[in-house]
Amino acid sequence: MEEREKKLPLEGLRIVDISNIFSLPYASALLADLGAEVIKIEGPGRIDLTRQGGLSGAYPDNQPGDDPWNRMSTFNLLNRGKKDLTLDLSRPEGREVLKDLIKISDVLMENFTPRVMRNWKLDYPNAKKLNDDLIMVSNSGYGQEGPYSQYPAQATTQEATHGLADATGYEGGAPSKAGQSFVDFLATWALVMGTALALRYRRRFGKGLWVDVGMYQLGCAMVSERILDHEANGRRSERIGNRHPWLAPQGCYRCAGEDQWCVLSVRDEEEWKALCREIGRPELESDERFLSNEARIAHHDEIDAVIGAWTARQDKFAVMERLQAAGVPAGAVFDARDLNLDPHLRSRGFLETLDFPPERGIGKRQIIGRPWRLGKTPLRARGPAPTLGQNNRAILEGLLGYSRVRVEELEEAKIIATEPTKARPVVHLEMDEHVRQGRLSYWDPDFKAHLDSEE
Repeated sequence: MEEREKKLPLEGLRIVDISNIFSLPYASALLADLGAEVIKIEGPGRIDLTRQGGLSGAYPDNQPGDDPWNRMSTFNLLNRGKKDLTLDLSRPEGREVLKDLIKISDVLMENFTPRVMRNWKLDYPNAKKLNDDLIMVSNSGYGQEGPYSQYPAQATTQEATHGLADATGYEGGAPSKAGQSFVDFLATWALVMGTALALRYRRRFGKGLWVDVGMYQLGCAMVSERILDHEANGRRSERIGNRHPWLAPQGCYRCAGEDQWCVLSVRDEEEWKALCREIGRPELESDERFLSNEARIAHHDEIDAVIGAWTARQDKFAVMERLQAAGVPAGAVFDARDLNLDPHLRSRGFLETLDFPPERGIGKRQIIGRPWRLGKTPLRARGPAPTLGQNNRAILEGLLGYSRVRVEELEEAKIIATEPTKARPVVHLEMDEHVRQGRLSYWDPDFKAHLDSEE
């Protein structure tokens, strides 16, 4: 293979990433997978929240170690393949370093509320003065302007404000969350695509561009049909749980084992007949209660009882395979263990293994990769996530050309550091206690052996 063909799509691109938590860190990690050099910036007193425990994942083997801020699973997933520079941006000395970095970079990515970059005079109009063809990518809850723009936001609460929680839930029940930080990951894809479009724009026209992603709008797009229904017909949609508004049966059914489930959906008469035969109830094909889709909708509870009695005796994967073979759309409900051992995700390269340096005390860990493939381009995570401040000297001395004396002055002033100056107390619970408190459904003490057997 020629060297030209081996080059990664974003090789030679430098990204400065001043971000926190999920959406933008994951977006820049995907750009790092594509070959970009990503420099993550964290404040010594304001490290990324995913380094700090709580709801940010787990420690490897549930052991915090001597440097717990470097061991948290979520941080190590979302920041793989990056470099790490600590800078106290609340102080002018830290912002001067950032300005020097902006001057020699292609993309600046940030997810503060809009007032922060403006107060620092590093919003797009000012950052552009430092680097005329700079691409700036901003990710906030509500965008850079408008009456909500200064509100802090997180995906969990935004499910309420953009209407998704009103759509999610069981019939007659209360609004419900759709999942863990659902809108963060919608923002991830928008940020990756927005950056790609901005790069194309710069290549064509020789100008930088500001990409402004407001997560609120992404959430609204997910309930667009409900908004249109209200605007056009004056209707307010109701929550319907796992059922379909005009097809039956459709649902989520309990299977054999503890908390095991499968889903299925019937779209026409042929699939209804195939379902009846597969569950051993062919007489239901001619039952007058179920002779049409409309009749089945009216008698959905009765159908659910029949299907549930059958699935309760079956393994969820057996249900999926049997019904799919019969032509009925069906799927097992995967939990974390199922996903991590799924052979299809492995074959697609969506699950991959990172080997951390021995001194990190983490070993080999499985992470999620990318939701796409690019022909024969060999895409992989380009290395583990960095330790806090791991690349301070390499960036300041090697990339920016600062003298050793200046770097030492920054260290003494605590503008840069390799340990947090305001670390949160470590909350450490044994795995059985996690289960008892409802943080986990269960845990598998042999998970390493299962993962190794699948490689």
